[in-house]
Amino acid sequence: MATPKKRTGKASQATRRANWKGSIPATTTCPNCKAVVLTHTVCPECGYYKDGFASIKKQSKAEVKEVKETKTEEVKEEVKKTRKPRAKKAEVEAKAEETKEAETEAKTEE
Repeated sequence: MATPKKRTGKASQATRRANWKGSIPATTTCPNCKAVVLTHTVCPECGYYKDGFASIKKQSKAEVKEVKETKTEEVKEEVKKTRKPRAKKAEVEAKAEETKEAETEAKTEE
């Protein structure tokens, strides 16, 4: 890689960097809520972009919460349908006792 033989002076550096100018970004007003918005972006206030809503900011928090709750309830119901029902402790213990009794009877018969 090439390296400079001499250090660049402050004046030369300043004249080179003089063309780096900041610019004000272009803004427009939202046609829906009249808020100031950067061009070609979704409105941060209402979520409107071009001909419709791109996000759910317009909905109230309560509506969004209801949607989430209904989704979780649906998922829980699907999980319940797919799972096998669990046997109760008493049923499991009764089956264990029956198998023990059957084993002991088989041993006594021999």
